[in-house]
Amino acid sequence: MYNDAENWLDAVLAGDFPETVKGLVFNIYDDGDDCWSFEAVGTSRFDMIDEDWACDEVTDFETRDDPFSWEEEADSDEILQKVCDIISAYLVNGSLAEKLKTLDGIGAAFIDGDMQVLYSKKSMEDWLL
Repeated sequence: MYNDAENWLDAVLAGDFPETVKGLVFNIYDDGDDCWSFEAVGTSRFDMIDEDWACDEVTDFETRDDPFSWEEEADSDEILQKVCDIISAYLVNGSLAEKLKTLDGIGAAFIDGDMQVLYSKKSMEDWLL
């Protein structure tokens, strides 16, 4: 599955980011019947303390109409971990990893769930200062 997700990410991230994009969140959806998907959303800010940064959408990179989708019998915790693992691996090995790391931060979450921060330019200590 990683290779398919990597190809999707390469295609989604290939274009230029709008200058106002400072953060990126991967919104995960339970589509029912063991079907899952996620989209990429560029946001105008990133904040390790205030998860509402994910609501400040600038662009969905046209992924809302074309999310990464798959079928798997699993619970939401397993799916969240899988998506986080995919994005984390991409941040290490992906062809556009360095482009992603120009952003202030990256996270993943189910729309109604807690944010998992996968990358931040600043440490948590810096956020608390």
